[in-house]
Amino acid sequence: MRTLLKGGGVVSGRGVRRADVLIDGEKIVQVGRGLSAAGENVVDVSGMLLFPGFIDAHTHFDLDVANTTTADDFTSGSRAAIRGGTTTVIDFACPNKGESLQYGLDLWHKKADGRAFCDYGFHMTIDDWNPSVEAELPAMFAQGISSFKMYLTYPAMMIGDGAIYSALKALRRLGGICGFHCENAGVIDAMIAEKKALGELSPASHPQTRPPYLEAEAVSRLLRIAQAADSPVIIVHLTNRQALEEAEAARKRGQKVYVETCPQYLVLDDSVYFNENFSAAARYVCAPPIRAKEEQTYLWRGLKRGLIQTVSTDHCAFTLEQKDVGRGDFTKIPGGLPGVEARGELLYSFGVEKKKIALPTMCQVLSENPAKLYGLYPRKGAIRVGSDADIVVYDPGASHVIRGEDSVSAAGYSPYEGVVTSGGIAQVYLRGRLMAELGRILVAEPHGKYMARGKNSL
Repeated sequence: MRTLLKGGGVVSGRGVRRADVLIDGEKIVQVGRGLSAAGENVVDVSGMLLFPGFIDAHTHFDLDVANTTTADDFTSGSRAAIRGGTTTVIDFACPNKGESLQYGLDLWHKKADGRAFCDYGFHMTIDDWNPSVEAELPAMFAQGISSFKMYLTYPAMMIGDGAIYSALKALRRLGGICGFHCENAGVIDAMIAEKKALGELSPASHPQTRPPYLEAEAVSRLLRIAQAADSPVIIVHLTNRQALEEAEAARKRGQKVYVETCPQYLVLDDSVYFNENFSAAARYVCAPPIRAKEEQTYLWRGLKRGLIQTVSTDHCAFTLEQKDVGRGDFTKIPGGLPGVEARGELLYSFGVEKKKIALPTMCQVLSENPAKLYGLYPRKGAIRVGSDADIVVYDPGASHVIRGEDSVSAAGYSPYEGVVTSGGIAQVYLRGRLMAELGRILVAEPHGKYMARGKNSL
């Protein structure tokens, strides 16, 4: 069956043009004006915007962490993704210290294969560094893993500055790239100890013990290590002006630095933590924490100016019952938010509609840039002949209220409860198959495929 999407505005990183899109099987075969409708399933998308399927390059599905497991596995998480217009996720395969990279990759394939409703790939977490781990890197590339992640916080996952330097040099030789969670672990732990000594154990202490300047310090330190290794790096979930200024300073030195931020840092502010109702505050605990409202201005400006390349979600969902384990000790609250379901509508509503970014920028940060950065372009990230027919049909007139009770994430709530969107996602196509329409998942069985990825082309 061939499908013709007729009369819409096709969005790319260069602009918006009126064009019809013809799908044959899993691929886009024609894009242009006045395409023939003979024998095709014709869908009138007049007045609507057609985006390449969104790519969320930062999710955590079926992750064992904080003595529990995330509420969303690859089935519920990928269903939430598809409902929100995300047709590809890149999750993190996370072997523990002492385990091989191959063990971690095999484990994540077992979690995801045959269960995902959207396409998926994996980054590989490096939380151990030794000759045997280094020797595994070529095998990772051979299996489609071209991006990695390391941590400057969390003792169970940190490997130290010298090991980071060596790992970056090894990845550079292979043409890989690594993302980093940047916070100063030592000072944060000291601040936490001070709060505990004072008996200040509510969620309000969470942002106070992880201030923005400790994120900026870690970004600065990482970028000097990357300078020594002569390696490009990605700063994931960047939250504030000071951290962004460190990235810009490195770029002025000639370094290649990519930056990701998340919707929670663009839309929410740290007032969410200062609620006497524990559950109302604990649901927002994540790391780095949500920042002061004034930081949003600098993040939106960074997106507009191209200083921030991607917007992912860091989707790491827990139920409110799981969050409740931290009642009486904020450090025991599992950190993370559900977000993959709302990202596209939030970017349009708070960005495009409020004229903080333009439509081409939205396309770049949600689709085109992550496809290029993570080795999926032009199969993904573009509406062009030969690309996968991953298409989000966005209706600017379909405004609605975001409600947790309507979501398909297993978290059971939305951090954006009560937000009135500007428009909404009308249809989502995955490789030519209509997967979701008007908020309903139309297919009963998973159709996601593993995406072996190439190297960064951004």
